[in-house]
Amino acid sequence: MDFSEGTALEIVERLSSAYGVTTQKALAECLGVPAANVSNWVQRDSVPGSAFVKCALDTGSDLHWLTSGKLANANLDTSPSIPKGEALYNEITSNGGKPVLRRIMDAYGFTLQKQLCELLGISSGTVSTWVRRNYFPGDVVVTCALDTGASLEWLATGKGAHLAESTKQSTGTAIPRKNLIAGVLQDAGNWSVDLSFIPHTLNEPVFISSNSGTWIVDASISSISNGRWLLGIDDKYDIYDIALLPGRKISVASKGTNFTCGADEVNPAGKVVLTMEYNY
Repeated sequence: MDFSEGTALEIVERLSSAYGVTTQKALAECLGVPAANVSNWVQRDSVPGSAFVKCALDTGSDLHWLTSGKLANANLDTSPSIPKGEALYNEITSNGGKPVLRRIMDAYGFTLQKQLCELLGISSGTVSTWVRRNYFPGDVVVTCALDTGASLEWLATGKGAHLAESTKQSTGTAIPRKNLIAGVLQDAGNWSVDLSFIPHTLNEPVFISSNSGTWIVDASISSISNGRWLLGIDDKYDIYDIALLPGRKISVASKGTNFTCGADEVNPAGKVVLTMEYNY
């Protein structure tokens, strides 16, 4: 029965992250199997179920995350109390490099490092340096925790519940989340939010996130009008301010550029209801 998701290499990285090790040899020792077994799993693209079960029991990691890379409410939280002071600092800094990168990518729902780089506006060389130097990117970990609702303890150490208690207990509505990267809308799971502060009903709310800002869009609105819109132009999407002109023309403005075109030359994907901009 194939119950896991992702490649065997991705699964091995998650198992390694859960144990806090960085090599296949060290992972094999944790699982009590020959080192050659782990290498064979990767080559054959198949990881046995016993590895997931042992890892979950040993580390308290969520079995759903181990098998799929997706966050879920942890039902097996056996992590010890969080250490204090120097012990905590040493544990966090020793969890840098590939393990913390794996957790960050899983929290965002990414499969490629390129996706993370484009979302955060950082270079691929920066991420490669994290791995090469076993570096702990504290600023990115905090950003990820606030952005995704993932537990800061889990992101930093690989221990404990994968979702923060405030996220698990939220009474907000889970709406689709999409990352806007280089004109492409990429599915990124759901975002929990209480929309009661918005004075009118949203029929199809969608959370759009990019490295320049975030928006809540009502994707059910397709008849173009004055205001801010999520538009597709030649199959590339972005947020634009629209003003109607005579003759079914529209004025389109975004990021200091302005042009005029026919209303039927753009693809309205939803009207922006709320704009949130970064102030850093």
